[in-house]
Amino acid sequence: MADAFVSRTVDVTTGAQETVHDLTDVCVSFLGEVAQGRDGLLNVFTPHATAGLALIETGSGSDDDLLTALHSLLPDDDRWRHRHGSPGHGRDHVLPAIVPPHATLPVIGGALELGTWQSVTLVDTNRDNPRRQVRLTFLTCGPA
Repeated sequence: MADAFVSRTVDVTTGAQETVHDLTDVCVSFLGEVAQGRDGLLNVFTPHATAGLALIETGSGSDDDLLTALHSLLPDDDRWRHRHGSPGHGRDHVLPAIVPPHATLPVIGGALELGTWQSVTLVDTNRDNPRRQVRLTFLTCGPA
């Protein structure tokens, strides 16, 4: 029987700009290697205090709309008590309360079950840290 629990860390370079980075292909590739036609759950987790994960449509402006909405909710000004780093960096530490650092997604027959326009994305507003990690974990409870 194949492993019921498989986990891997992926390095992601987000750069010096705020970004919504699409991880869908990375998730699909990981499942292609480890799911082997089985049903289960894919957990996606980023171990950072200033990043989150979102399911959102990408490429049609929604990713930029998300960043705009986050700017409205969490302005990058001097209102934040957490003050190290670039101006407004305190808001980056509030981000995971709004865009959580985890997502658990269904896997059916070895395939990631997303809606037509859904993509798995890393949301990173922290311009001070251009390198991120994302942990992918596939959990199944039995053979295919």
